[in-house]
Parts: sequence; C-alpha cells; structure tokens
Amino acid sequence: MRRRLRRDGGGRGVRAGRLLVVGLLLSGLLAGGAMWWLQVHAFYERLPARDTVLLTPAGALTPVAVAVGGYQGIDSDSSPIRHRACFQLEGGAPALTPYGDPTPLNAPRWFSCFDAAAIGAALRDGTATAVLAERDVRYGIDRVAALFDDGRGYAWTQINACGRAHFDGDPLPPGCPPPPNEAR
Repeated sequence: MRRRLRRDGGGRGVRAGRLLVVGLLLSGLLAGGAMWWLQVHAFYERLPARDTVLLTPAGALTPVAVAVGGYQGIDSDSSPIRHRACFQLEGGAPALTPYGDPTPLNAPRWFSCFDAAAIGAALRDGTATAVLAERDVRYGIDRVAALFDDGRGYAWTQINACGRAHFDGDPLPPGCPPPPNEAR
C-alpha cells in the first residue's frame, strides 16, 4: 500500500527538513570561515619596523645587533613558532654561527615577503645560508635566519633538539639545559 501525501500539510515535514539542512550547512560554513580567519589572521600582529636584528657570531653564545633595512615582521603570542621576518642587511655581518637542519615554516599568505618554500629551496641549493639568530628565545625554540649573498634575510622560529625531546616527553639529549619548570 502506498501512502499519499496530503496537500494540506503533508509537505511541512519536507520543508522543515530542507530548512534544517540549509541551517546546518550555513552554520558549518560560518564555523569553518571563523576557524580559517582565527588561524590565518586573528592571532598574528605586525611587528614595528626595526633597524637591527640579532644574529649570533661564530663561537659566541650571545647574539649581537646587526644593522638592517626594510624590516617587516609578524608574531603571535598564541604560539612560540609563529615569528617570521624579512629584512635587508645593511653593510655586512660578522662571521655567524651556522644552523644545522633549518626548516623555514610557512607564513600566512597575506605576509607575502616570506616564502618558506623558496627559502627552503635556496638553503638546499646553497644560494642561502642558515645561521643562528638567537638560541632559546623560549625554552626549546631557536630563532633562525637565512641570509642571501645579495643581503636579503629571512628569520623564523623553530623547535630545536632540546625542545623536540622535552615537548615529546623524551629524555633530553646531552648538553640541553634543564627545562624552566625543572630548573633548580
């Protein structure tokens, strides 16, 4: 036996279902858009222009200020690895501490001066050199810079070996300082 929909309201259920589906789709789109905006825009702030950046000379433990022009930078309090910067070295820099295993991290698209893929490719093919800007800007996080022969420089923060082990809950490699919450 077939049931027939009554013309006087049998379609109300279909209309209510359609409204429910449309409402769910709209709320999903709004939530997705909000999450995208929060990740890409909300937590970043532009850093004020600077005329120096810190870079660590070879054999030194403390970074020194090196003159730069055209500085652009972004950072965020929501994560210790969101710092990105672009600059032009003014004059030269002292011999600097090389940085092993540099990994430029992506920047938001709107911060167009920083192209992590191009910087990474230049580091691999030797047209850029990775140097230590500052060790342990926060525990386990180093600031790294890629420098090009034409004076262009790019900086980012990345997790170092001590931080990787600490954050994963593994034993610290030899030579790592104790984490701040375990310092005596």
